[in-house]
Amino acid sequence: MKTTITAATLVALSANPSAKNIETSIVINASPEQVWAVFSNFNEYPLWNPFVKSFKGIPKVGQKIEVDLPGMKFKPVVLAYNINRELRWKGKFLFKGLFDGEHYFKLIDNENGTTTFIQGEYFNGLLLPLFNNMLQNKTKPGFEDMNEKLKIRVEQPLGQTQQHEQSNWNQLEK
Repeated sequence: MKTTITAATLVALSANPSAKNIETSIVINASPEQVWAVFSNFNEYPLWNPFVKSFKGIPKVGQKIEVDLPGMKFKPVVLAYNINRELRWKGKFLFKGLFDGEHYFKLIDNENGTTTFIQGEYFNGLLLPLFNNMLQNKTKPGFEDMNEKLKIRVEQPLGQTQQHEQSNWNQLEK
């Protein structure tokens, strides 16, 4: 028996897509300004960021950027860019409603010298059930790994960060 999905079926299903949210957070011993300085230095992502391998473009609301994640490159649209507070973008797989994601990063000033860094994503679309396992087993741990590496990088004394960068550059040259 052959199954055919028509355009009408896709439209009907997309009117009520399933949805999922993944959210992670970490407390960083630094001010939001210090965290933002490292987080928003996109050119240095290859040195420390295990999840967002590269980020190209200017994060301006309404503009497309290019993001390279493990196994995926895409061009989402920036929805919010508030210095020291938030970056949010929305991407889609092929066309809207198939598999969409709204990724967000938020910095919360805990008013005690620490910042809560929140990273999450709202997913929806027809293909969401097919990606559910991957989101739990790869995407969420990827968020947590990035959060932890950001914390380490922000909290490291400057000299140690420079030594670590040199070590990373040496590995990239091999």
